[in-house]
Amino acid sequence: MEASSITNKLFEQLNFRGERQKVISSNIANINTPNYKTKDLVFEDELNNSNKNILALNQTNFKHISSINNGLNNINPKLIQVQNLQEQNDGNNVNLDTQMSEQAKNKIIFDAIQSSIKRDSRLFRSVIESSAKN
Repeated sequence: MEASSITNKLFEQLNFRGERQKVISSNIANINTPNYKTKDLVFEDELNNSNKNILALNQTNFKHISSINNGLNNINPKLIQVQNLQEQNDGNNVNLDTQMSEQAKNKIIFDAIQSSIKRDSRLFRSVIESSAKN
């Protein structure tokens, strides 16, 4: 049983943020590796591109579902090589300042999602406890 309809999406985003943290850490760990290219894990671009291919449905009765976003179920994060970055003499293009700021931004979003999940589960728990008293 899930606390709310948004819980699964929150957990998906939490997993994405955890995986993105691994990619950023890998970039930082390879800062001195010759010819290493910066990588990134993108999800938002895939989500934006998916909205173009959603099938519109006709609603023949007001009780019918107005739209279904089936196109959103098959969207996975994609690992890409970041283009147009300045390379060092050894061919490496990792910028430590950029990666550290991306890591901090990712952690802030991770913490916010984690807080939302906790708040959502507390609300769900309070509903269960109050219904048990009746």
